[in-house]
Amino acid sequence: MAEYLSPGVYVEEFDSGVKAMEGVGTSTGGFIGMAERGPVDGKPVLVTSFADYQRVFGGYLPEESYGERRFLPYAVDRFFANGGSSCYVMRVKPDGAAAASGTATICLGEEPQADDDPVQTIQLTFAARDIGAAGNSLSVTLETAPKSRSAVLEQQDNGAKLRLKNASQFAEGDAVTFGCTIVGSDQKETPVVADAIVAAKSGDWITLKEPLTYQVMNGAEQVDTPLPAGKLVDTAAVPKLALNALGYRATVQADGEQEVYENVSLSASSDRWLPEVLKASKWIAASAANKTIKKKELPQGAVWLTAVVGGSPLVQFLSGGSDGTPATTAVSAYTGTDGGPGKRTGLRAFLEINDVNIMAMPGITDQGTLLEMVSQCENSGGCFTVLDCPSGAVSVDDLATYREAFDSSYAALYHPWLQFFDPLLKANRYFPPSGALAGVYARVDHTRGVHKAPANETVTGCTGLQVTYNEAEQAKLNPKGVNLIRALPGQGIRVWGARTLSSDGNWKYINVRRLFIFLESSIKANTSWVVFEPNDQTLWSRVESTIRAFLTTQWRNGALTGGSPDEAFYVNVGTSTMTQDDILNGRLICEIGVAPVRPAEFVIFRITQKMEEA
Repeated sequence: MAEYLSPGVYVEEFDSGVKAMEGVGTSTGGFIGMAERGPVDGKPVLVTSFADYQRVFGGYLPEESYGERRFLPYAVDRFFANGGSSCYVMRVKPDGAAAASGTATICLGEEPQADDDPVQTIQLTFAARDIGAAGNSLSVTLETAPKSRSAVLEQQDNGAKLRLKNASQFAEGDAVTFGCTIVGSDQKETPVVADAIVAAKSGDWITLKEPLTYQVMNGAEQVDTPLPAGKLVDTAAVPKLALNALGYRATVQADGEQEVYENVSLSASSDRWLPEVLKASKWIAASAANKTIKKKELPQGAVWLTAVVGGSPLVQFLSGGSDGTPATTAVSAYTGTDGGPGKRTGLRAFLEINDVNIMAMPGITDQGTLLEMVSQCENSGGCFTVLDCPSGAVSVDDLATYREAFDSSYAALYHPWLQFFDPLLKANRYFPPSGALAGVYARVDHTRGVHKAPANETVTGCTGLQVTYNEAEQAKLNPKGVNLIRALPGQGIRVWGARTLSSDGNWKYINVRRLFIFLESSIKANTSWVVFEPNDQTLWSRVESTIRAFLTTQWRNGALTGGSPDEAFYVNVGTSTMTQDDILNGRLICEIGVAPVRPAEFVIFRITQKMEEA
């Protein structure tokens, strides 16, 4: 509450009675299937074009190795070709698939003489982020890359110790270069390795392995001169006596692409520790472990730090990646597991997001797996499922029997499979219709609105049907909720059904269910401002006005039937919808009724003879 303590003019802002409401999206797809590469757990990946999909998940899949599990890239391609604009994709891990890996050992310090002498080592383990044989082409190169730490020499003790002034962090195992610039002489940088530096700070002493020298010109001859003993203080504005750390450059190479990370460190206390830096890599992850072992126990290929500092790079190739057996992978992999946030796989990974509106598992026709997807969509309340029939189900009886397993207004079933050109095989092949139908849904949403039934629409790119059905056969299947795709003379190949799989007549049309999903999600997303507001007449009036304004817009757009807003919907909130107990327990109950438009599924023209009047 504003305070008015002195005379004057006060200007205040206040909320009006109506809050603006914006409709949520209805056309974002969600696809689950096998891919050439890509993550197999965590949040599904958003792609906005098929080229975007290819960059993350690879291209089309060969039939000989993937069999009936190869349809994901084709479905995503057809989704965008038929009008889709964005979708989320979750890759399924094939049975037996493994990520490529490689281990390198780096030795710190100088190489001892005796085989039983201890050696301090860092064991680096690299692993491909994506499972599959493609990871076998990955490699990591580690080479020296100077990095200035702005550590200024303050004092020298017997030519063997340095004291640091204004030093930033140095870590154990860091190699250092002492750079010396003397007025009237040439500059010389002598590589020097320090003894076991542990987080050196300003004022710390650092022991060097050898005395430092610098070169001066004595006539035409260069003479190496030891640094003078005693106190050396650099007072120049730009330091001339400085200590630099040698960082490393890590290069990751894969499929012609390259990632370069500068100034990485092999010390866990550094902010540029190699495993932490590689968390940003698209291709590879790393872990490190410090171990002290005997010289004779060193693995073959171990690299000495001094050799790396000297310029010889460490090159580690990854191997052991496997594509597994995708063609025989159990369908239970598509359902996935719920390992908690960031660890979910398959269908369960879509619990991580809430803006997917159209779900599909292209080519998967196992009824138990599809029922899991339908159930998850029903529980979310904001998603619709497009299902495929088995390619071998041809007869009316086979399709009717298959359909009996489902009863949900959140799903629709389509048949037959569609013929498209396969860019991989350079020939026409039959594919499940769910990907293309999800694109048709999105196209209708964009051009007409979610209230328009996604039927009597052409399927872009479709050149044929696996099975051709006639009107008598459709008359048996349409009432059961099997939506056929038919080739109509002179009209191309069209979606010729708009039924859900619900036994409830109120929810038999796809557009009615999807309209309610849209209305419910929009109202939920735009009324969070109501929470914790005073639950009184003023709030009730504002809620009613806000929702009424939103529904009036939907009526004007043709989503609701009726000659006026009062015929199209009603909104009640107040003592007629809430008891005193509801109010005392913090509940605001608003009752909304809408009259959705239904498709003209049967167009009937009644014609009779008109007799000529006398």
